[in-house]
Amino acid sequence: MKKRLMIDLDGVLNNYTKYEENFIPEIKEGAKEFLEKLYNSEKYELVLFTTRNFELAQKWLKKENIDYYFKEITNLKKPASIYIDDRALKFNGNFNETLKDIEKFRVYWENKKNYAR
Repeated sequence: MKKRLMIDLDGVLNNYTKYEENFIPEIKEGAKEFLEKLYNSEKYELVLFTTRNFELAQKWLKKENIDYYFKEITNLKKPASIYIDDRALKFNGNFNETLKDIEKFRVYWENKKNYAR
């Protein structure tokens, strides 16, 4: 049985830095190769999750020629083995540490010294 991976669109697969209603930024360098490796391993079922308009997301996936990697597109958090998202914190079981992590959290692209396109 394949493991489901939920992969976020903005900030993971593209060079997102701010939301624009009818525009999706260019694909992030290495994203196609990343998806191809996951897809070809035959270990994973890839699901794209996004809060964007589905039609716009589908058009973008087709334009970038990566639509066939994904079993579906959703805006729902479905059961998965792993969620890949630029705005996530990993809960380590300690609420006090999590409170601290929330306060200092920055998406990687806001931290300019760690951001590489």
